[in-house]
Amino acid sequence: MHTFRRRGARAAGSLPAATLLVTALLATAVPAGTASAAEPAPRIDLTVLVVDDGGGAVGAITSELKGSGVPYRTVRLSDSARPVIDAAFLADTVDGRPRAKYQGVVLPDEAPTGLSEAERTALGAYEQKFDVPQVDAYTWSHPGVGLDYTSEGGRSGVLDGVRTDVTAAGKAGPFRYLDGPLAFEDNAPDVAESYGYAGRPREGYTSYLDVPTDDGGRASLIGQYAHDGRRELVVTFAYNQHQRQFRALARGIVEWLTGGVHLGRNRNYLSVHIDDVFAPDARWDTARNCTPGDFDCVGGDGEGTTPIRMTAADAQYAAQWQRSSGFTLDMVFNAGAGEEWKTENGGTDPLAAQLVADRAQYRWVNHTYTHPFLGCVQDTSTVPWTCAKDAYGNTRYMSRAEIAAQIRDNHTWAVNRGIALDRTELVTGEHSGLKTLPQQPADNPNLAGALADTGVKWIASDNSREPQQRPVGAAKTVPRHPMNVYYNVGTAAEMADEYNWIYASREDGGSGVCETNPASTCLDEPLDVTTGYASYIVPQEARIALGHVIANDPRPHYVHQSNLAEDRILYPVLDRILTDYRALFADNTPIVNPRHRDAGTELSRRAAWDQALAAGKVTAYRIGNTVTVKAPAGVTAPVTAPEGTRKNLFLGTAAFGTPYAGARSAWTAPEALQSAVTLTLPTA
Repeated sequence: MHTFRRRGARAAGSLPAATLLVTALLATAVPAGTASAAEPAPRIDLTVLVVDDGGGAVGAITSELKGSGVPYRTVRLSDSARPVIDAAFLADTVDGRPRAKYQGVVLPDEAPTGLSEAERTALGAYEQKFDVPQVDAYTWSHPGVGLDYTSEGGRSGVLDGVRTDVTAAGKAGPFRYLDGPLAFEDNAPDVAESYGYAGRPREGYTSYLDVPTDDGGRASLIGQYAHDGRRELVVTFAYNQHQRQFRALARGIVEWLTGGVHLGRNRNYLSVHIDDVFAPDARWDTARNCTPGDFDCVGGDGEGTTPIRMTAADAQYAAQWQRSSGFTLDMVFNAGAGEEWKTENGGTDPLAAQLVADRAQYRWVNHTYTHPFLGCVQDTSTVPWTCAKDAYGNTRYMSRAEIAAQIRDNHTWAVNRGIALDRTELVTGEHSGLKTLPQQPADNPNLAGALADTGVKWIASDNSREPQQRPVGAAKTVPRHPMNVYYNVGTAAEMADEYNWIYASREDGGSGVCETNPASTCLDEPLDVTTGYASYIVPQEARIALGHVIANDPRPHYVHQSNLAEDRILYPVLDRILTDYRALFADNTPIVNPRHRDAGTELSRRAAWDQALAAGKVTAYRIGNTVTVKAPAGVTAPVTAPEGTRKNLFLGTAAFGTPYAGARSAWTAPEALQSAVTLTLPTA
């Protein structure tokens, strides 16, 4: 994978699926137990026990727990000082009530060799008593997990490119958010990426994901094995956290493991920022393999090179594409650059007129008035550039007043034209003002003040440089994913040519950067500039972006207005993302398209939640049909529960959360005069 980044139904039977779903969830939401009539209902803590052997399968499930905010405790089998898993480790008594410390258990397989026989016995007894489910992260097909051997009508081997299907039971249960077939990834034909053992179910086994066999039958790759008063989710293929098949199935694994009642919240996000709207972008020179006007492009300043800028027809197409695709773009604009263009081109600007006329169809984000560099004063006498110094050797920076003027003037221009704008959102040109390594190792010291002066709370950063949110004074960053659809190309041929320069070896006529950058790999051979964009770059970039979407990642993606001009090369990528997504996910799981501030708020809430979990300041448990969540003051808790769940208010109740993926979820906090969040689960 080339990671170097450049700027720029119904179920079977007579019951309807909804009834089967509620029944399936509540079978785990209300533990059966083996307690006597005199013993109170047990308390089940909303924490998952992860027994980790260091393998990719357990690591992948752990990443899903962590990413969605589900509390878990890890026991590493390789740790000589690890605790012994016995009855006392798993359960105790609190306030005279039996307590199960874990609502679910993740094991490397059904009988890990790193656990003693006594530990496996203790786990089995615990799971029986409290009806706690167990995930076998990766095992093989055999009677011990409720499956026939693969030699008995099953199949084993490489699964790359193989189509699998979610069964009726899967769609009525934990994988109710999936709609179409799920094909295993096949990104490198000469590399085996996935291997599995698909077996035919025996008594007690319910298949959730299956695959066709050579004799015309079906064999299972994921399913529930119920036996001896216990339930196991059996997974019989290898995977890691980045593979699409796992990412698509991860939500369902967690839902099964927790009975659909857990801390944590998951959405599939996609936002696309179009930077430099109204401004022209420089064009890649296919002869000199650089961009005239850039500091490192020797032999020309860009004069005579036609810049790339959208036309009114491009704007009309953008509005029409939004309506037909059901997706909204974020126009990140530089009004001053547009005014300069108008002055230099006869005093009229059909593009601006069209975009302003269609202003209500887009979201708009401030990108500063004329797109200057807001960091240090750049000394371009050397390549790469350096930060200019004053007579005393101090770094010279753009002033607070100048930065504030750039933000304020752009906002004023938009308001005067009836463009709805949130002044708390900002994207600076090239993410400038923030630290830019190696030349500017710290933020412009004047930036935080200017943000405060103009009411900015959310400032964009580059995820390839700073993937974590951080404060900038009172504001916070919103990391954005750069897409490999470059700012300085307007045609597919230009895009393929520049891609070749970056990703081809010197021997193949490229820059050779791919040979020296550890974060990059070289193309096997250069792309055909006529067909390479459509045949290689589009599926590559769509796959990467879709990976972010289904990984619960709210960070926006960004491209540039040049990609909506001329050949309009962005649309094939977006069309591929949306088509692939909608073919896989059910209507109950739409893409969430957050604006800049909402992405920032989501990241900020997650950080506070993760900190509270790490500090041991969250208490959450279930007793019968009641869920209680206590978190520190000021920390909102992410909670997921079945449809029909009610939140207890000071007086009465209200429907809990919002619907997504067949469940209800929300960031939630106690209501007035309450010290905890209390939910009442539906009864079957």
